[in-house]
Amino acid sequence: MGKPMSSSRRNSAVLRARELRRAPTPPEYRLWQVLRQRPGELKFRHQHPLGPYTLDFYCPAARLVVEVDGDSHSMGDRPAHDAARDAWLRSRGLEVVRYDARDVMNALEAVVTDILRVTRR
Repeated sequence: MGKPMSSSRRNSAVLRARELRRAPTPPEYRLWQVLRQRPGELKFRHQHPLGPYTLDFYCPAARLVVEVDGDSHSMGDRPAHDAARDAWLRSRGLEVVRYDARDVMNALEAVVTDILRVTRR
């Protein structure tokens, strides 16, 4: 699985994840309010550090990464960065699903239903 992460990089990743948990975006906060209730009896982690990345949401039992993408994810080099990130995660046996932040805000129930559908594959 590649080189082990140094303890200073690991500590940095953990600190970054803590910062992100303290200041979630409104769509992340809204989705977390549902996922923290363990829908489908699945436990999700919020802002979970993994390798060089911090995952918006991670369900270890389903090996599922859930990302909430705002407008910035379609700008500049972000699409290429996200594609490389998703490939790295998939190479480790994880499934990655992405939802537009507007969908989380306007159709939360449909997003959660889709997340649960993906976990049942």
